[in-house]
Amino acid sequence: MSSVVVIGGGVAGLTAAVLSAWAGHTVTLLEADSTLGGKSSRIEVGGQTIDTGPSLFTFPTVWQELLRRLDASSQDPSLAAEETAGLNLERLPEVGRYYFRGEVCSLPVPPGHPWHPAWERFAALHAPIGPDVTQLLTTAVMARDARPSLARLGKLYGHRLTTRSYLDSLTWLPDGLREVIAIHTLNAGVGPSRTPALYASMPAVMAQDGVWVPRGGVHELVRALERLARAAGVDVRTDEPVLALERGQVTTAQKVHRADAVVSGLDADRLEGLLPGRTPRPPRKLSCSAVAIYAALKRPLPADMSRHSVVLPEDPQALYASLEAQREPDQTMAFLNYYPATDSGTNTADTLAVLLTAPSNGQRYGLDNAFVDRELRRVWNAAGLPESFDAYLEESAILDPNYFSRAGSSGGALYGPVRPLVMSGPLHRPAHHSLKRPWLWRVGASVHPGGGLPAVMGGAMIAMDKLLRTLEPGPSGRG
Repeated sequence: MSSVVVIGGGVAGLTAAVLSAWAGHTVTLLEADSTLGGKSSRIEVGGQTIDTGPSLFTFPTVWQELLRRLDASSQDPSLAAEETAGLNLERLPEVGRYYFRGEVCSLPVPPGHPWHPAWERFAALHAPIGPDVTQLLTTAVMARDARPSLARLGKLYGHRLTTRSYLDSLTWLPDGLREVIAIHTLNAGVGPSRTPALYASMPAVMAQDGVWVPRGGVHELVRALERLARAAGVDVRTDEPVLALERGQVTTAQKVHRADAVVSGLDADRLEGLLPGRTPRPPRKLSCSAVAIYAALKRPLPADMSRHSVVLPEDPQALYASLEAQREPDQTMAFLNYYPATDSGTNTADTLAVLLTAPSNGQRYGLDNAFVDRELRRVWNAAGLPESFDAYLEESAILDPNYFSRAGSSGGALYGPVRPLVMSGPLHRPAHHSLKRPWLWRVGASVHPGGGLPAVMGGAMIAMDKLLRTLEPGPSGRG
């Protein structure tokens, strides 16, 4: 039995801790905050609870694969991963509603919409690759099991390596639909010229395989992972930030934790600052950040309001250029996530999250900020909502680049630094650990960007599969 210390109680850290503990090792999870979840947290606004971070759960097969691996590694017949987790996923009726240059479109594009024939042609090409994407999200890219999926993707995209070059080659796509598809690359924090062609397929795969939300909200995933961790004996320690890190030990203000292996869910520059003799160097180019406005509403929005909407800028190319230069765009991409009180089971009023894509400038933002005020008005009008945001607002809270920089990467970058194309997105080969420090492993959104919760969990599964092979097996597969 080996001792594993996991630094960071976000989704990646929790996944790593669960996999290690169910395989029979002694695991300690250290979280600097008072609660678990990292970016996928839960706050209270105006007496209502609202989940922060990712708003959707895609590729549920990644979750099922995690449960399968846990059951396969456990020697305790009394432990069943799915029952222990207690997570119930509910499928939403659509991927979302998109607003672009006066055009309104849902995905999948419904019959009768001018884009429907092109969408059907596009979906026929891309929707079937869902199993291949799941394989790549949960398997090391150079592993033998990944080769058939890579071969099929190579045949699909050919020599067009980026999302932009691939989509531009599909001359039969309407320009508006092309930009709706391309904007999804901001889920990796960068524009379509910096992501692999694989990103072009994601909207079609999501439309066929569905987008999901755990019953009770996305934070329920964190609670499910915590249940799995505690059931396997993980020592979960909150309010315990790590002060220093070296081979064999992790030092906090409370104690020195001995470790045969350390798994870090921290961003690279923060991790470097914990190592002896290392001075972190802030990266020159960063992925995007966000200004996230969470609001309790005085009254419900119109009955036909989609649960998940996206408002695009008039000029997406200008947005990508602004984010690349780390300056505020004239117009940004915004998510509107609407949560009726009846969906939560606990809230007494409807809530709304407006997420404005922003540069990683580390700044504070308020509702009176010119960028925020201008974009809230534009987004509200573009979505065709009545009156104004202020007219519905009861109380609000804002998480901004300054907030994200305190617990994440430089400037509040949500996915760490910008990487070369061959190292971006779920297809890159992440540096799980280096030969210089074989005892130190890395997981998290900055290591496996661009696939939301499935990429973060899948990345931790890939890393832990490698790590656990280097450790002596636990006696019971439980710990």
